[in-house]
Amino acid sequence: SFHPFMPRCAYRGTAEISVYVHDDFHRHGIARQLLEAAVERASSLEITSLIGLILGHNKASLKLFDSLGFERWGLLPQVTRLEGVARDIVIVGRHSEPLPGKS
Repeated sequence: SFHPFMPRCAYRGTAEISVYVHDDFHRHGIARQLLEAAVERASSLEITSLIGLILGHNKASLKLFDSLGFERWGLLPQVTRLEGVARDIVIVGRHSEPLPGKS
């Protein structure tokens, strides 16, 4: 899904991107397919920058986003709690352009 990153008009071309797949369907390539499709669609929606907010301990998601050209743009240390544990949020981002290896 795409969500407006900030309400101000200066951020109009920037969207937060999220991909969630039920646990029963992890490791089947579904998240990759969804993320690839979303990235490819972004420019047609006039989205020029994509930002993902990923829990720092979620290595699989970080690796997935990295493999599709997202870079680490920031860190929000211990800003969320999950099951009573403070967790970091890693901010990843990329500017809309073709996926690596695709034209």
